[in-house]
Amino acid sequence: MKLADKRLAYQIYLYMGALFITSLVVSNLIFQKFFYWQPFGDITIFGAPIFEISVGILPYPITFLITDLISEIFGKKKANQVVIAGIFASFFSLLIVYTASAVPATEWSPVNNEMFTDVFGNTIVAVFASMMAYLLAQFVDIQVYHFWKRMTAGKYLWLRNNFSTFSSQFIDTFTVVLLLCSFGEIAWSRFYGLVIAGFLFKVMIALFDTPLLYLFVYIIRRRFGLKVGEEISLD
Repeated sequence: MKLADKRLAYQIYLYMGALFITSLVVSNLIFQKFFYWQPFGDITIFGAPIFEISVGILPYPITFLITDLISEIFGKKKANQVVIAGIFASFFSLLIVYTASAVPATEWSPVNNEMFTDVFGNTIVAVFASMMAYLLAQFVDIQVYHFWKRMTAGKYLWLRNNFSTFSSQFIDTFTVVLLLCSFGEIAWSRFYGLVIAGFLFKVMIALFDTPLLYLFVYIIRRRFGLKVGEEISLD
């Protein structure tokens, strides 16, 4: 590969990593707001409306799309590196939020101590729960993705994209809701409804992002002259 092409490939990887980390950190900061989406009318599951979900779920599926794209183009090692970087960024953001909470607000501050605590007070618990779920789900996603990539000899991109995302998203949703309920952040009565609603929402997003994955993979393969299953080495 030419030096100019390798620089461009590295820039693409860098920008995808930036989008991944931003989506992950933001999802942890905004999770406390819940919204009610009614694409299929007023439907309830285990007494919980579907979809009654956190806004933190909105940017989260982007992280799985990006890791699948990085896995396809740059390989398993680079996908794992982005995941580790995302964990570091999330805990660093947690340290910043904790420090900001400890600093007393002035009398004229537009956001006082109580308001700041109401918005970010549960961030520590949320990030811990999210990181435990995220760590497990992302590594499962990458492992399953490359398993199906080997099994299909690099063909059937839709299969490995959806199979890996479905399994990892269920693990993520189940684990994070379980931990939040265990820590008393959410009532146990909402457990099954939130797990099912969250998982179904993520499945829908995964189905919708498959054409985007095909598009991005096609553009990158064409630009760098890659064959099906071929990866770009950045080492």
